[in-house]
Amino acid sequence: MINRRTLLAAAGAGAIGSALATGTARADSTITVDPSKTYGTWDGWGTSLAWWAKVFGNSAEYADVFADLLFTDKTVSYMGSAVPGLNLNIARYNLGACSWNTVARGSGTVRMDPGRIPWHKQIAGFWLDPGNGTPASEVWNWDADPAQRAMLLKATQRGAKSELFSNSPMWWMTNSLNPSGATQQYGDNLNDTYRRHHASHLARVAVHARDNWGVDFVSVEPFNEPKAGNWWTGYAHPQEGCCINTAEQKAVLALLREELDNRGLSATEIAASDDATFAQAIATWNDLKNNGGHAFVDRVNVHGYGANHENADAQRAQIYNSVVSGSGKALWSSENGTADADGFRMAEFLLADLYALHPTAWAYWQPLDTHPDWAMIHFTVNDGQDPTQGVQLAQTVNTKFSVMGQFSRHIRPGMKMLHTGVKHAAAALDETANKLVIVVANNGPRTNMTFDLTRFSTATGGQAGVVHRWNTGVGERYVRRQVTVSGKKVTIPINTNCVQTLEIEGVAI
Repeated sequence: MINRRTLLAAAGAGAIGSALATGTARADSTITVDPSKTYGTWDGWGTSLAWWAKVFGNSAEYADVFADLLFTDKTVSYMGSAVPGLNLNIARYNLGACSWNTVARGSGTVRMDPGRIPWHKQIAGFWLDPGNGTPASEVWNWDADPAQRAMLLKATQRGAKSELFSNSPMWWMTNSLNPSGATQQYGDNLNDTYRRHHASHLARVAVHARDNWGVDFVSVEPFNEPKAGNWWTGYAHPQEGCCINTAEQKAVLALLREELDNRGLSATEIAASDDATFAQAIATWNDLKNNGGHAFVDRVNVHGYGANHENADAQRAQIYNSVVSGSGKALWSSENGTADADGFRMAEFLLADLYALHPTAWAYWQPLDTHPDWAMIHFTVNDGQDPTQGVQLAQTVNTKFSVMGQFSRHIRPGMKMLHTGVKHAAAALDETANKLVIVVANNGPRTNMTFDLTRFSTATGGQAGVVHRWNTGVGERYVRRQVTVSGKKVTIPINTNCVQTLEIEGVAI
């Protein structure tokens, strides 16, 4: 969640972009799905809760509406329209870095200055004051962050699993005493004195959530875009963030493992390092391998804000080969966002990730956003500090919401990701239900695409060979149609600037 406007300026609104064009059919084409090449078992689709959940998590009118829209497959009434839910199953809970109390420091006291962070991006942490460092003197507020916690519980009740992550250590753990970064660009902002405090904050919240909220975090991520030091400059950037070098990351990772284990959370995985770009992720991983910090990492998280780089596909493949194939670690694409209200650029990058990065989960940063093009559902907030005034919601959802549903409603946890050989189509197999899901995008002229399933032992389709397919494109949102299987092949017509999903029953390896 760095300055996406700058990083993906070329990835603006409009139809599926030039990067996808290099792999998209311009004439009738055949795509062979190969079940002998697999890329892991799908974990799911997700979103981070802050900041939108701080705005709507306790809303009597909209909290359950958005929880159902995002975390179920129900058809939900929103602003008078029937909208199929995204059925996301991963909620990323942001452990905040803000509090508004005074803390003793030296011979005096200090207080957080939020700088330019607006109210809905000031996320409260739970550890208010370290006192003199003894457990009896620690000051905690477990009633903090009520709205985001409320949405976390709603997501959990709807079957989502959760990850705990930190954008910044608590403000009083930082050198600048500001949760938006150091006083200088690229300045490490976690005060060395508070390395264990940061790890302990995360671990203690994780065990408290398990014991008191009924939320058992599957993983804890102590960093967020720690190499993006040109953004994390205190009093200048309007959101929480912290630059942390890889030597310090290793120290925190080791301490976090200790703190989790000491609290009976040895099964809780550690994820790192949520770098903003593929290039930064490669550099971080290499550094952690060199200094031994990689031993404490169970899963690598990476963000997709380098997706528009000319070498993005090679970088995706390098991460997969180094992390998944080379080190045996799991891999999530844990944060993504694009400035296209229609969602076709998002689909391009998502398909490119499934083609070369091969994550087992993919998360969108803010499905509800104050920027109309980054949002799936747009809202606005007032510029002041009063959260009870000035929040307004768009009357309709963006087409991007339906594009996301083409993936998240159909490629489900437990499915095996398969090889298609092309960057504009992804395939997943439900071996229990004998169902194959294919998602494909087209930015060329209207064409016919044939999916060759002859490498499967059976591929019959449903009754009478029927295959259901859903389409989102110009003038259409998630419209269902049918085709049939013929000789283990399925042919679909697809218009320009369309994303289609097929569910083919009766398919087995």
